[in-house]
Amino acid sequence: MAHYLVIVESPAKVKTIKKFLGNNYTVAASQGHVRDLPKSSLGIDVEHDFEPKYITIRGKGDILATLRKEVKKSDRVYLATDPDREGEAISWHLAAALKLDDKKMRRITFNEITKNAVKASLKNPRDIDMNLVDAQQARRVLDRMVGYMISPILWKKVKRGLSAGRVQSVALRLIADREDEINAFIPEEYWTLDAVLKVKGERRPLTARFYGTDKKMTIHSQKELDEICEAIAHAEFKVADIKTSERIRRAPLPFTTSTLQQEAAKALNFGTQKTMRIAQQLYEGVDIKGNGTVGVITYLRTDSTRIAEEAEAAAEEYISSVYGKEYAAEGKQGKSDGKKIQDAHEAIRPTDIARTPASLKDSLTRDQFRLYQLIWRRFTASRMEPARYESTAVKITAGGYSFTVSTSRQLFDGFRSVYTEADEEKEESNVLVGNLGMDSVLTKEELDPKQHFTQPPSHYTEATLVKALEELGIGRPSTYAPTISIILGRRYVTKEAKNLYITEIGEVVNNMMKQSFPSIVDVNFTANMEGLLDMVAEGKVQWKEVIRNFYPDLDDAVEKAEKELETVKIEDEVTDVICEECGRNMVIKYGPHGKFLACPGFPECRNTKPYLEKIGVPCPICGKDIVIRKTKKGRRYYGCENNPECDFMSWQKPSREKCPVCGGYMVEKGNKLACADEKCGYVTTLPKE
Repeated sequence: MAHYLVIVESPAKVKTIKKFLGNNYTVAASQGHVRDLPKSSLGIDVEHDFEPKYITIRGKGDILATLRKEVKKSDRVYLATDPDREGEAISWHLAAALKLDDKKMRRITFNEITKNAVKASLKNPRDIDMNLVDAQQARRVLDRMVGYMISPILWKKVKRGLSAGRVQSVALRLIADREDEINAFIPEEYWTLDAVLKVKGERRPLTARFYGTDKKMTIHSQKELDEICEAIAHAEFKVADIKTSERIRRAPLPFTTSTLQQEAAKALNFGTQKTMRIAQQLYEGVDIKGNGTVGVITYLRTDSTRIAEEAEAAAEEYISSVYGKEYAAEGKQGKSDGKKIQDAHEAIRPTDIARTPASLKDSLTRDQFRLYQLIWRRFTASRMEPARYESTAVKITAGGYSFTVSTSRQLFDGFRSVYTEADEEKEESNVLVGNLGMDSVLTKEELDPKQHFTQPPSHYTEATLVKALEELGIGRPSTYAPTISIILGRRYVTKEAKNLYITEIGEVVNNMMKQSFPSIVDVNFTANMEGLLDMVAEGKVQWKEVIRNFYPDLDDAVEKAEKELETVKIEDEVTDVICEECGRNMVIKYGPHGKFLACPGFPECRNTKPYLEKIGVPCPICGKDIVIRKTKKGRRYYGCENNPECDFMSWQKPSREKCPVCGGYMVEKGNKLACADEKCGYVTTLPKE
């Protein structure tokens, strides 16, 4: 009897797949990549057309030795690594490391680890797709060049252990740019005005919001508000128009990697790494009572919303039988936005819609259950009819101005019987509006004005950063989580209450990259590079052509940066702070969180202390010096040197200037000086140095 070997990436898959196949199949795991570029050198032969030099990864020798023994025993070897570029490259490396004969070796892929999918893949084996391999090689070589050629410059300039990366440096720049936007933001005053009205014959009052005249108006100041209030003080409130319309809310699309990470962050408070780790477990297989180990979701690295026809049919049948035929959507649900979808994957969905979250609850951990439930609900909802609403909008006039009030009544819940998004706004429900007619008699009870200030853009969270990277075309589904993990791990960025903030060390690295390597941190350049990699995957561009065009500019930029570095002698800055242990003047050094004071007598004297840099501005509360401080996680703020006795703190840099209007302290916001008290609102241009 012929014997077959199936090689997968992860040991967890071995257990799942083994039980689908007969005794004449052996399933073994490569445990990820087996060959890579060497860690100790660039590993790319620049002189000979950028040929990569691959070596066996340390610790993989024993795995390869075991696989070679199995190969000898087998009549055919099936390479069953993941169905993406990375998986294709692992198969290619395995073929090379195991010296597999083309006749003996076949490539198989499956989008889900179920019996049907695995058996179907064995009936449709193929050759290794060298276009996908080359796209992965191009990405790997580009990333290696950026990392290994730029990182040493950061080591010389700042400190060892720092790194630059083709995608991570752009992600860092996005966070830094957002921080600059927030710091430069000047709040603007505006007012809302509500009219509380008594409707004749109704016990409860009705609240209508100020709209304007024929056009929508923004009330910018107390003066404008007073003029409006005066005009309507004695005016009669009348119903001028009632519009009733029906509208629909369409079902959301099933999850892609990016949307799963975003929704899991909002709904479950999962970080991107955690989401991917748990999704991997659900994909590779979980022990289900009575069924053994089964993969319960499809492949998790995808930017497609396409659904297989069998899954489409199964969903329609399930929804019709459980919720009713009127809930099942007819025809395919999906969208095409013209973007290239990588590798024609499916969306992330349950492998069997009939396997409900409730039926799996006892077989999954709490986090696995919550993520599976989210994926199951989203997929089920995506195959359902839209929700339908009846909306009523009423226009009320008084003294030449108009007010509006509206309500929405659900006619049919559709997909919302299964799923609502985490940040979805609640539908307005004002029963009184439905009772209003053109002849309704309204009496003003009171006017309710409220002062507001515009808010700065929000800090990035992991979820919104993933969304931004995807929208800008930077990175791919498999790179979002590792990119965020790297910038957090290097402490370029810190995370506080979900928000991402740049640290001092992150600012230094970002400024150096912008100054010396502007194209590497240019959003459009990086997005165009992703487009080129897609063209390599489609066989339209040779992968070495991409490298040949990229390398000379990078090499010139590195050479220029090194020359500029030589002209800047980097020495430790000596301070007037005396080391209390040995009497030497302490020096400023860079650590993981930024600057600190250290004794130059190291290693004999190991004394260190925080570096509190004075900004030359007296504290508005006690008059002592304001210094730059950091939170425990490395986020910078301005505080009094007399802390904890004086509790002054500001996220924006305070100025020596006093506000000419209220006498309070001013803060720098970009090229402007603004009063720290938003209610005062005084702003002036920062004087040029």
